[in-house]
Amino acid sequence: MNTRMRRAAVAVAATTMAVSLAACGSAKESGDKTSSESAKKGDDLKIGLLLPENATARYEKFDKPIIEKKVSELTGGKAEVVYSNARQDATLQAQQVDTMITNKVDALIIDAVDSKAIENSVKKAKDEGIPVVAFDRLAEGPIDAYTSFDNEEVGRVQGTALLEALKGKTKPTVVMMHGAITDPNAALFKKGAKSVLDGKVTYGKEYDTKEWKAENANANMEGAITSLGKDKIEGVYSANDGLAGGIIQALKSAGVTKLPPITGQDAELAGVQHIVAGEQFMSVYKSYPQEGVVAAEMAVALAKGEKLDSIATSTVDNASTKGVPTVLVPVVSLTKDNIKDTIIKDGIWTIDEICTAKYKAACDSIGLKN
Repeated sequence: MNTRMRRAAVAVAATTMAVSLAACGSAKESGDKTSSESAKKGDDLKIGLLLPENATARYEKFDKPIIEKKVSELTGGKAEVVYSNARQDATLQAQQVDTMITNKVDALIIDAVDSKAIENSVKKAKDEGIPVVAFDRLAEGPIDAYTSFDNEEVGRVQGTALLEALKGKTKPTVVMMHGAITDPNAALFKKGAKSVLDGKVTYGKEYDTKEWKAENANANMEGAITSLGKDKIEGVYSANDGLAGGIIQALKSAGVTKLPPITGQDAELAGVQHIVAGEQFMSVYKSYPQEGVVAAEMAVALAKGEKLDSIATSTVDNASTKGVPTVLVPVVSLTKDNIKDTIIKDGIWTIDEICTAKYKAACDSIGLKN
């Protein structure tokens, strides 16, 4: 996998446009800020960054610092990134958008808690001439750009890996643990996985996991064990590593000693450790550096009123906007066989972080050593 950050060319033109305070008030053109109060010169920008929650390690550990660093690089350190985390609260995120508008940010990067609920906030930003980059999840409303991973491909990768782990079994019974229905990505993961699994496995029980919480996955899995019997579950499709953790806990608590193959996503530290220990079959590694860099490039370009032709590689539609400039980042199936060549090589986690005392013997057994 090419792990170098995607370097799209963003023209950085210093302008000396004179702005008349008496002219046009809040006049706007499509997607560009022309208000005399909010027009910016050169790289002196304010970029708003709204992330959805902090229970998943990626947002605070990877996305935030990666985006901040790239915005700084693109603007010679002159831009300010204003950050808020919604802590999985869609109402709070709407309030945070209002605050960003009040603070007159020049562009917004939003990873929506609820892709539909955010629509009104996106419209508010657009009305104030603030372009919006939908980050990781495709938000509804008049967004100006979108970057994420190929989320159907994530599901296909998970489904393919699960079938590989279940090779030799005839229509094995599988529990499906999907993500939250408020996250459009969850539906895409599901669609991708089922495109591979349909007709080849038996869906024993199937759940949409509220708020992507591990404790909810744990409760769902306890229900599946009660309904199906702990010895009848031959595989588990888990949409991400957090859910996998709750699933593993439920199976262990039920007395299952030989865990069925379990999928995951995000290459969370705990998920990687579960893979090392043989408790989780795989995860999906997604290049957060590449996704974050693209989001920063898009936001800075839009804040300057520039087009995204040199950045976007495709387009997508949401319910209200057609042809949104888009970059989809490729993904990799992560198993114990390629940990060194992916997440360690890319600096996501170190061997010391993965191979704590609890996991040292397991690390040694698969050759994961300094």
